[in-house]
Amino acid sequence: MPVAIITGASKGLGRALARALAGRGWDLVLDARGAQALAEAAEAVSAQGTRVSALPGDVTDARHRAELVAAAWRLGGLDLLVHNASALGAEPLVRLEELPLEGLRRALEVNLVAGLGLVQEALPLLRASRAGAVLTVSSDAAVEAYETWGGYGASKAALDQLAAVLAVEEPGLRVWAVDPGDMATDLYAAAVPGDREPRPEPAAVVPGFLRLLDERPASGRYGAPALLDGAR
Repeated sequence: MPVAIITGASKGLGRALARALAGRGWDLVLDARGAQALAEAAEAVSAQGTRVSALPGDVTDARHRAELVAAAWRLGGLDLLVHNASALGAEPLVRLEELPLEGLRRALEVNLVAGLGLVQEALPLLRASRAGAVLTVSSDAAVEAYETWGGYGASKAALDQLAAVLAVEEPGLRVWAVDPGDMATDLYAAAVPGDREPRPEPAAVVPGFLRLLDERPASGRYGAPALLDGAR
């Protein structure tokens, strides 16, 4: 069975993607900081008959990243690494003149540095897979200038660049940066708590992610609308 590591998998997009992959027979290593929420997610996912290793921890911790990759090795290897864990830098979001520098450092550590650290740890297993892939969750804030989204957007833009360079350096892998679009998630609610506009549930965009795995297009940056159009 193929094996995936998904960070930030206790809720939102990470949990929805875990459920979808489990339904396809994938074995999973799931990560999140909240132990209780992660345990509940793992129980729901494993009910589909797949093997699930749930490891609570912080992706900025090198030892935790090593534990995630070791868990994948015990399941048989690693075919897909999904870096979904994210930090905003400030909750709610604020203008750059008010953005705490410690908050920006936290966003960079979680969204960017930890992503590269996990890739470095996982590369031997990904290279050994016949279909190794890295998927980083991006944002339109990485390419558009939205007021108050500067710190978060900068971290995601840098992650996009790392993914693009990784694709050049590792031509044997697929490396996709995916902007899932607006979703009804706890992250968005924390970012803009006063926004009550209806947004799609994370599960609604998962078919686009599955399309990447099915069709394995060239490495690059993809947006949810185009992926979903092709998945229908």
